[in-house]
Amino acid sequence: MRQRTILLLVLGWWVGWAGCEQSYARDPEVRKALPLDGIPSEDSVIPGNYPSLSDDSRSRGDIVIARTPSSLSTLPLYPASAPFTIASSAIMIDAKAGAVLFFKNPDVQRPVASTQKLLTALLVAEHGGLDNSVRVSSEDCAVEPTKLGFRPGEIYTKRQLLAAMLVHSCNDAAVCLARNDAGTVASFAGLMNAKAARLGAANSHFVNPNGLPRAGQFSTARDMARIAFAAYHNSTLREFMRLPGLTFIYSSGRRRFLEPTNRLVTRSSIFTGMKTGYTETSGRCLVSSASTGGRDIILVQLGGTHRMLFDDAQRLLLWGLQQRAGAPIGNLYSKMQDTKAGRF
Repeated sequence: MRQRTILLLVLGWWVGWAGCEQSYARDPEVRKALPLDGIPSEDSVIPGNYPSLSDDSRSRGDIVIARTPSSLSTLPLYPASAPFTIASSAIMIDAKAGAVLFFKNPDVQRPVASTQKLLTALLVAEHGGLDNSVRVSSEDCAVEPTKLGFRPGEIYTKRQLLAAMLVHSCNDAAVCLARNDAGTVASFAGLMNAKAARLGAANSHFVNPNGLPRAGQFSTARDMARIAFAAYHNSTLREFMRLPGLTFIYSSGRRRFLEPTNRLVTRSSIFTGMKTGYTETSGRCLVSSASTGGRDIILVQLGGTHRMLFDDAQRLLLWGLQQRAGAPIGNLYSKMQDTKAGRF
């Protein structure tokens, strides 16, 4: 009798949860993503022949990355079975082969806020000399709102500023890196646009290195996935993006702990970083990645309206990790919980 009662309670919970997933996602009191049940069918994976890309082809940004098969290109959302997200535009890709696993209005042009710092970071990392010193100018300090608060004349390495930019989204660090790299912010923006074009991000245009609102600055979820794919395959950037925090040492010797703007990296080591973004014009934006069991995925969400975007991302990433893998999502959720508790 007791077992029957427990079974009925579990069944009632499952039916109620399944019918209310979207309302949970909008509930401001919900702070943790719910585990998904079941294993999606093969129909939930976009068909197509996506060979694994070599390092050379990744660096070239071959157009196969984040490409939707023509038979699905007119759909605003695919697959319908994917978890709900409040983001206006989104796309998920396999981080090894570049195949699309999910999309929602992926080609709508919109401001992407600080997520474009992934492109800034990629250029700085590829240009090298990360242990070289750079001197802060007054121009670098004239930005808001998130900043390191360094002062003109202070000297730091590129590596220090790159880490601070990726972990805590420091706008002044982005400007300092860009100016030292190209001479002026405008010149660096030119490099950003040229790099974006080489990566296949043809529907984007960048004006500054930090994503603060400027006229004529925009991208799309698909383009940001292509940029994120390149950044994901840079070992230096991956090291910084997944940090759960960073102690920054100023020229004066003062220390400051920089908390990560990407909350996912504090939840589990399954979540491997990338970049956040927010302005009033862009809404809440998040580029995130996850990896487990040899499976790597990248998710872009743009134009979100609520901080629940992190929980949406968690649901989508856990769902994406088991596409084609045959692993029940409940197992991945348990694995994530074990990781958070320090048992993995």
